[in-house]
Formats: sequence, structure tokens, C-alpha cells
Amino acid sequence: MGSVKEIAIEDVNVSSTEKQPKVVFVLGGPGSGKGTQCANIVEHFGYSHLSAGDLLRAEIKSGSENGTMIQNMIKEGKIVPSEVTIKLLQKAMQESGNDKFLIDGFPRNEENRAAFEAVTKITPEFVLFFDCSEEEMERRLLGRNQGREDDNIETIRKRFKVYLESSLPVIEYYNSKGKVRKIDAGKPVEEVFEAVKAVFTLKDEKVLIRGMDNTECTRKRTYVHRRRLCLSSCFQMAVYVGLKIGICLVCSSYQLASILGFLCRGGDVPVPLMVSHPLCWMMPFLFFILMNM
Repeated sequence: MGSVKEIAIEDVNVSSTEKQPKVVFVLGGPGSGKGTQCANIVEHFGYSHLSAGDLLRAEIKSGSENGTMIQNMIKEGKIVPSEVTIKLLQKAMQESGNDKFLIDGFPRNEENRAAFEAVTKITPEFVLFFDCSEEEMERRLLGRNQGREDDNIETIRKRFKVYLESSLPVIEYYNSKGKVRKIDAGKPVEEVFEAVKAVFTLKDEKVLIRGMDNTECTRKRTYVHRRRLCLSSCFQMAVYVGLKIGICLVCSSYQLASILGFLCRGGDVPVPLMVSHPLCWMMPFLFFILMNM
């Protein structure tokens, strides 16, 4: 019998020349609303949603050798090796045809995190962290009707304990890197998504929009906004610089014309005018420099 790594799943070869996918980790306690918000992000921002738990369950249902191994490990109370979950995620990413992914519920611990970055060579763009109180998450889990065996008070509290002990260190690690985007998930769904949209819009993502003819197209909001600002600023700068150059030329020309006028009439140029001439030439330029400080 081969090792766990050998029987887990075939290696997914990734060409070094391929564009690295954009990955966002979605983390939060059980009942924090990750699934609901991931569905909204998929619809509005064109990401593919990958749930580590769903991939493992799908592999078990497939009846494959790999699925049997996963099922046996879960029955024995063992943790599924990180490499197994990561290979499933890699396979799903390659088969999706997309290059932007929400990875939901992974990494669950520091070992998952380190293994993911080492195996895939991918660093997440950021971590979307749904922060919600235990009381609110417990109320939601007990109130939902999904037929899940683990939605009972005792199991729920065990899941909270595992989350606090395992997942929070991952969030703290990425927070130290400035990659955590914290969302108050205790609010109503619509308000939570408004906060989520702000995070993704600031990241200059392609925003999916639907036209009047029900066709879909994409545009970059931030890019268009910046382009308009750039054009406006260039026009304003051209007018501003033109005015300043004009002032310089008028002042200098007036002083020179005054001197030439005295010389043409055969008179002596007043000493104050001769002395001030170099200063008058310099004043507009000094004015120009001061205006740009």
C-alpha cells in the first residue's frame, strides 16, 4: 500500500508559465454566513466558490479509492492530511476555467496554511474574515433547517472550540501581513454584503454588470474613475502652467521694452531700471518656483 500522499490523488501539474490564479480565503466561525456571502460574491464579481468540505464530501460520494481513504480517516477520527485537500482544490481550480477563487473553510489551521502556500506556490490576495459573536452564530445554527446532524448545541459548541483553537491563529498570521479584511457578520445579510462589496471594489476587481438586453459584460470601476481623474488633471495643469508662463513673459517683456524705449530715444537708462532689470527677469521664475512648492 502506498503512502497517503501517493493514494490521495494524482499530482496536478501546473506549468510555471501559466498565470497564477487569484485566491481569496474566506474564514469565519460556523454560522457566520460565509456560504451566503460567497454566493453573492460569485454573482457580482465573477469568482468561483470552492468549499473544502464540499470537495471532500464529493470525493467520498464518488466511490474512488481516494474517497474511501478520506471516509475511513474521518470515521477513525483522524484529520484528513492537508495534501489531500490541497490537491482536490488544485484540481477544482484547473477544471473551473476561471482564474479567481474564493476558498471557503480552508485553511483550518496553521499546518493547512503553510502546506497550501508550499504546494501551490500561491499567496492569497487577502483573507475575508467574517467576524460574528458565538451567541449569534449559535442562534443561527440552531434556527436553520438543513438536516445536519452536527447542528445540535453540544456539537456546535465543540465546533466553536475547534475554530477558536485552530482557525484564529491563521487569521492572526495573515493580519500581521496586512491581508485580513474584517467584516462584521452579525448584521443583516444585505448590510454584510454592502461591506463585502466595498472590499472587492477597492481591490479594483472586474465588476459583473447586466445590461438592458440581459447580456453580461465587465468593466473596471476603479480604472475608469482614475482615467477620468487623470484626463481632468492634465487639462487643469495645462491651463495652470500656461497662465504662469504667460505671466513670466509679460513681466519680462515689459521690463525689456522699457529699457529699449530709453535707448531708442537716445536717453540714458535710469540706474534703478538697469539694476532692477536682472531682478525683474528673475522674479517671474521665482514666482513660478514658489507656486509649485
